[in-house]
Amino acid sequence: MKIGETIRDGDFKTEKHLPTIEAPEKVKAGEEAVVKVMVGAEIKHPNTPAHHISWIQLFFKPEQGPVIEVAKFSYVVHNDTMTDTPGPVAAEPASCVKVKLTKSGTLIAMSYCNLHGLWESSKAITVEA
Repeated sequence: MKIGETIRDGDFKTEKHLPTIEAPEKVKAGEEAVVKVMVGAEIKHPNTPAHHISWIQLFFKPEQGPVIEVAKFSYVVHNDTMTDTPGPVAAEPASCVKVKLTKSGTLIAMSYCNLHGLWESSKAITVEA
């Protein structure tokens, strides 16, 4: 078995595990653009020690060339302590990064749920001169 065979996808409006990507559809070459990745855009994902999103990674696949890793976001503090009482801080699975693109391509987000494994989504982005 290959890891790619275990990655799941779906519709973020019906699947709480799917990472979503918020980014402009078009950007100017070399200008900063904000990309937000998150899990739970429409349906909130649990955030407890027993069931949580551990991390989200963002990649960029230019139309020509290999996949490039852009960012890694790790979420290590969950809403409840091991005794199920609210803790003093929680890290929700949502993060932003500024990117500067010179080529059109596809943003790819991958997330990991400690119970339900790997999930992936993508969004095309066009770079204009």
